[in-house]
Amino acid sequence: MSLPDISRRRSPVSKEPLPDWPPTPDSLRPSPFPNPMMQALYSLSRVLLFPAYWSLDHLLGYWAPTVRSSSLGWLKVLAGSGALLPLVVAGLPMGLVGLMLWLPLQVWRRPFCYQPPPACWVWPKPWHPLSERRRCFVFLTANLCLFPHGLAHFNNLSHSQQRAEAIGAALLGSLRLSKYRATECSQLLPKVPGGMLKATLPMDLDFVCLQEVFDLRAARRLVRMLVPNLGPVLYDVGTFGLIAGPYIKLLGSGLLLASRYPLLRATFRCFPNARREDAMASKGLLSVQAQLGILDGRRIVGYLHCTHLQAPVEDGHIRCEQLTLLLEWVEEFEAESHQSGEAVAFSVLLGDLNFDNYSQDHAKEQRHKFFSCFQDPCRIGAGQEQPWALGTILNSNMLHHSIASSPEMLRRALEHEKGRRLYLGGPLHGSYSAQPWKGRRLDYITYRGVLGSRLSPEAEQVTFSTAFAGLTDHLAMGLKLQVVCS
Repeated sequence: MSLPDISRRRSPVSKEPLPDWPPTPDSLRPSPFPNPMMQALYSLSRVLLFPAYWSLDHLLGYWAPTVRSSSLGWLKVLAGSGALLPLVVAGLPMGLVGLMLWLPLQVWRRPFCYQPPPACWVWPKPWHPLSERRRCFVFLTANLCLFPHGLAHFNNLSHSQQRAEAIGAALLGSLRLSKYRATECSQLLPKVPGGMLKATLPMDLDFVCLQEVFDLRAARRLVRMLVPNLGPVLYDVGTFGLIAGPYIKLLGSGLLLASRYPLLRATFRCFPNARREDAMASKGLLSVQAQLGILDGRRIVGYLHCTHLQAPVEDGHIRCEQLTLLLEWVEEFEAESHQSGEAVAFSVLLGDLNFDNYSQDHAKEQRHKFFSCFQDPCRIGAGQEQPWALGTILNSNMLHHSIASSPEMLRRALEHEKGRRLYLGGPLHGSYSAQPWKGRRLDYITYRGVLGSRLSPEAEQVTFSTAFAGLTDHLAMGLKLQVVCS
């Protein structure tokens, strides 16, 4: 995927050549296929697959532990299975035809869909450090557990598409309050970044990275809501079909990335070492380069890397291998994307890493060299968190409790250790050293600058948000990053 040609023009104010803002032409085409015929065949394959997919998905939902454990659980399982099995059988022949069409098309499919903003979209003002010495950029990461209907039941959640609508509404509430203006920065940064627990999402969101958006219909609902209010979106991310291993990838990576700034380049790479339930999902690293502004007639760019690591707690060695791969892939993408003279404002890696900084089960991950390359503002060192840091995984058994379903009530509960013990997830195995008890933080927003660059990023504030209470099994995390020009 080539970078767009940057035409030059002279500014009557600065008398220096400036890149176009926003960059044109757009380097990312909307369709993941190289021609309309392949796109049409892909759409046809999904239509053929849908009846079998829908009935199997709902059949699986009846066998989730949360359904079987209710007073009439087994009666529901038998009745639901009896009604759905004929639909599964009837849909299989057409589904097999769809699968035979769908599989070979994956060879030509780019590993993400790109939705550009509408023609009326107003981009934020480009950052000119000579007149605006500092600018803040706000990042959000959240694991939404938007699985297909049946799989979501295994996490004590359901109705993924309705949850997607509610999640999108919560995001829009934050975006509409701060549309089109640059994020204000504190003039002086605190010596240690601060942390806040809020019932709302951070204001002035610039970049949103979501995980476990596996259900494509739910993803499209989010895209329709985000694109007119935030900017371009990458979704349906993943390498599908048969890949080396051998594996068959039927689910994508679950990653969705939205940006208020124009995207110049994007790529996705799939982890080669997933196993068990994660082997069917195309987890990996989504990397993008965004243009943020102009300095000395050259572009200011930022790099964003979104990921979701291997889930089972006992697979620490796989997560360590994936962390090593992440570092290699980040270096390769940034080296390939960088053009001479460009100023790099930041490189941010965020997502659900599926290990915490307290449990002995995760001692290897906690000491990985990743943390010497990227700064985690919530972390003091291996096994030691900042006093204000909070766990981000919720107790799945309490998700539908009235307090856990209310953003404000959950926020109040998590301010106290008793509430954290009740509503946050604890360690699965091994000892847990945090005092007072804070739960397990699986979600991370890490960052780094470029040595010798005139632009220097520093964390200003971290936000733990209960805005998605009752809609997912994670808290959302936000980071306000201040970038200063020296």
